[in-house]
Amino acid sequence: MAAPGRAPLPGPRRGEPAGGGPPSADEKRRAHFAEDGVRSLRERVAETAWRRRIAARRSTDHAYRVGVGIVGGLIVAVGLVTIPLPGPGWLTVIAGLFVLASEFFWAERLLDFTRRNVKAWTDWLGRRPIWVRGLVGLATAAFVYGVLVVTLHLTGVPSWVPGWVPLWR
Repeated sequence: MAAPGRAPLPGPRRGEPAGGGPPSADEKRRAHFAEDGVRSLRERVAETAWRRRIAARRSTDHAYRVGVGIVGGLIVAVGLVTIPLPGPGWLTVIAGLFVLASEFFWAERLLDFTRRNVKAWTDWLGRRPIWVRGLVGLATAAFVYGVLVVTLHLTGVPSWVPGWVPLWR
């Protein structure tokens, strides 16, 4: 039964049996969302008035989806390039996945996978003693510093950096 104010879930397609077989993963997901009232980002965006207007015409809908794919892909690509450099590399990747997840189910699944694994990592690290967390932090800082030094060695130190800054020249 659909929640008040929402359309019921679609029935079986033409030629498909009306039940009897095991539910597919998509049917399980839809049933879960129908039970707890939580919907995916893609479903919430699809229900907005501006998105319905775009979706009303096939040509604008296709162009919009291509545009979202290009913008989201570029954001993810910039994030992947900046992961080893100091700054918000992973945050940029996740932001790009959010953009892609607004239109594409595969990106939504990848974002959910990322969320689960980041939570598992932080939970695992939170249960470790303080010295292990300190070692992980030091190893991360050493890796970032190493990537920064190699990048500056290959590309050159910018001229705007003062001479007293101890960098590899």
